[in-house]
Amino acid sequence: MSAETSEAELGDAGGPQYTTAGLPASRRRAYWREALSNTFGSVDMKVPDEVEHGSIRTSLVGSLQAVTVEGDPHRAQRTRKLIAGSGNDEYVVVKVLSRGTVRVEQDARETCMSAGQLFVYDMARPVQLTVPERFHTKSLALPRRALGLSESDLHRLTATPLGDRSPLGRLVTPFLSHLVDTAGSYRPQTGESVARHAVDLIQTLAEEHLGFDLQDTPNAARMTLLRIQAHIGEHLADRELTPEVIARRHHMSVRSLHKLFELEGLTVSRWIQQRRLEQCRRALSGHQARGRTIAAIAHHWGFASAAHFSRSFKAAYGLSPAEWRNAALHAPQENTR
Repeated sequence: MSAETSEAELGDAGGPQYTTAGLPASRRRAYWREALSNTFGSVDMKVPDEVEHGSIRTSLVGSLQAVTVEGDPHRAQRTRKLIAGSGNDEYVVVKVLSRGTVRVEQDARETCMSAGQLFVYDMARPVQLTVPERFHTKSLALPRRALGLSESDLHRLTATPLGDRSPLGRLVTPFLSHLVDTAGSYRPQTGESVARHAVDLIQTLAEEHLGFDLQDTPNAARMTLLRIQAHIGEHLADRELTPEVIARRHHMSVRSLHKLFELEGLTVSRWIQQRRLEQCRRALSGHQARGRTIAAIAHHWGFASAAHFSRSFKAAYGLSPAEWRNAALHAPQENTR
């Protein structure tokens, strides 16, 4: 994907940022067409005669490029001729459609995607995307080889919704959406680690779609762990959430559950406590916390003892819950991350 920055600014994440805001109407169409082409490489872009609004934010997370696009209808076509003359055909694009619809045509398939769906297209082969209305998308571009798929398997994967009816898909789609939102905010080592996990998730989702036996893949344990962590996240407020309960709900022994969490370097209970502390920290940072006691917030997120919560909170963040809330009232943006 191209890194040209004609009439673009560099954002906090270091990637080119484009917006039509502030441009006269006579210049917006040409600017928006060039912005889309610069971002997505050698693509023939067709946009309406009148463009009202468009914005593009790009950033890196590890070796992956994250792109958020919001704008007006357009059509993007990548032909064999354009592919032959470009140097960015070694990528696939994984895209989450946040708003609007898009018709994707690749590998003899034509599919209309709707908001909330995730799909993949391959930059190495002809593709066309038609967006008939205002839209919002979040994309990750990653090397084709990262998915570890044969050419025939990759052909079967493109231009089709992935995981929209599976538990794994319902886990992966919001994760990737949030990753694009936060790309560029990670320290280099953290970004590389997050990017590897993202690729593992995409690869496993692709294997599930293709009908592979996930129990035979190297990522099986990681995927099981992620499913359990998602379950924990949905039940953090349940004070009865114990390793025994979690293991029973996932049809495994407590010993197997603990062994899975060795991948995180934490015990199950410690991982639950950290997630609960994070939720309490966010609650204490919000304006809605002014009308709630600290004990009520701790109780809501599964802490049975206010004293235990206060000790754990200060050990994790260096401030007592009251000190954190007071600091948040004066500098809320610094404490809500």
